[in-house]
Amino acid sequence: MRTDGEGGLIHRKVFDSPLGRMVLTETDGALSRLDWGGQLEDEGQSTLLDEACRQLAEYFDHKRKTFDLPIAFAPGLTGDVQRAMCAIPIGETRTYGDLAKDLGLPAQAIGQACGANPIPIIVPCHRILGAAGLGGFSAPGGVETKVALLRHEGAASLLL
Repeated sequence: MRTDGEGGLIHRKVFDSPLGRMVLTETDGALSRLDWGGQLEDEGQSTLLDEACRQLAEYFDHKRKTFDLPIAFAPGLTGDVQRAMCAIPIGETRTYGDLAKDLGLPAQAIGQACGANPIPIIVPCHRILGAAGLGGFSAPGGVETKVALLRHEGAASLLL
């Protein structure tokens, strides 16, 4: 456990997923990051991070379709985009344009918010596609990892 320099308490926990090592971060009682790989180790005890790891394990075992965790959404429009991503059911996708229309934002803003998403998988930016392609993805493996997640969720037929 440590602080974020502004007095907020930070905990970290490592989760070994089928896609590789992930490090989850809790800040002030909410999930604030999911980082791919890295050399970070567990920092402090956290019931929230234990639960997040349990829910991720269930997700990868096809036993969970939604996450029920407190999330530290970004402020402003980015947080609005993150909330909209969380509303997309497993096995479904939306385009940047779909979300742009729903939120009254330019598609480029949606793409930027997806690219800046600090909590991939749990805030499912992988479910957002370009109008004529997959779009990008921040994970190691990039688009291949995005496709793997969509296949895992049963959305692969949407990719054909």
